Amino acid sequence: MSAAHVPLPPGGPPHAVAAGVDRWVTAEPVRDLVHAFGGRWPAGGTGALLHWLDEFTARHWDFRAGRERHEAAEPDLHPHVADRVLAAARALGMVHAARAPRRTYRHLLVLGGLAHACVRRAGYAAHLLRAGVEVTGEVAVLGSFRPLGPAERRTLADAGIHGCRTEVDALDQGVRTAFAPVTLVDQAGHTGADPHASWSVRSYRTADDTTVRVLAAPSGEPAVRRAHTADTQRFWAGRVTLSAADRVLMVTAPIYVPFQHCDALRTLALPYGCGIDTIGVDPTLDLGPLPEPTLTPGRYLQEVRSAVRAMRALHAELVDHHRSTRQRATGCEEPTRGNRRASALDTERGLRWRAGPRPWGTPYTPC
Repeated sequence: MSAAHVPLPPGGPPHAVAAGVDRWVTAEPVRDLVHAFGGRWPAGGTGALLHWLDEFTARHWDFRAGRERHEAAEPDLHPHVADRVLAAARALGMVHAARAPRRTYRHLLVLGGLAHACVRRAGYAAHLLRAGVEVTGEVAVLGSFRPLGPAERRTLADAGIHGCRTEVDALDQGVRTAFAPVTLVDQAGHTGADPHASWSVRSYRTADDTTVRVLAAPSGEPAVRRAHTADTQRFWAGRVTLSAADRVLMVTAPIYVPFQHCDALRTLALPYGCGIDTIGVDPTLDLGPLPEPTLTPGRYLQEVRSAVRAMRALHAELVDHHRSTRQRATGCEEPTRGNRRASALDTERGLRWRAGPRPWGTPYTPC
């Protein structure tokens, strides 16, 4: 299969975001993956499709089973199916790096991850600035106090990096190396027995007067899980002033661009009105002693599932936004189940009235 590139949902008005979600989840590469695993494409609007895709991908493409990404099992796929997976991943923008669409941004966000990724992404952020991307606000590097696993610590040690116990340690090391020389100008935080509830902020100043902050966010549900991507984005947003005039560039790995872009639309663009561009680190670029690992078809399938779930959560947020906007405009209470009617936007974009905190009664847990 050779398919054209599928663009991500843009920022901007909610109807444009909704149209972008619909375009991505109904794109030919997604359909082809479903057919490759024996699925029959369902009828219905965007919301119903996302519900179906969430359940379908849980059955066929969830190889983590609650574990961390690097602990996921690799499926034994027929070579023809593996080729279709890789072709779909390329069309969905999950394989190759893309250029930053603009030269000037208000803020540059670097998302954490596995230890090697923390170091490489910090290095890529410094590379972008040296290559001419201008940041008028700050560079913010976002992670958590997730403990590094033994394999991650070995990877760092093999590269001559020692003393990192957590994700934020690896991010901090990456910043101090990539942006050197830096001066620590401020730090704050709270660390306790529960790493899920701990947080920290370290602020550095580079030689050219760029502010670089390394943030470890607490979990939104510390009794249940570690901090995830959306937690780190919200934690950072609470410490800056964002407006509709701001443009934010976000750096991750290409494989995570779709799902983390949609999380950023939900947690940053919709609440604050800012623009979001999301790009992946160029896997071919020499960023030091930690090369980009080779990714497998199973990893790509797992992250297509992550993208589906992130788009489902984004779609639910759009429905909430549309409903609250109508209520403010009309002064009416939410319609009852017996007299709900879809608006023109509902019909055009596949948005539907719903009850409860999430559509179809299924909570969404971002990856």
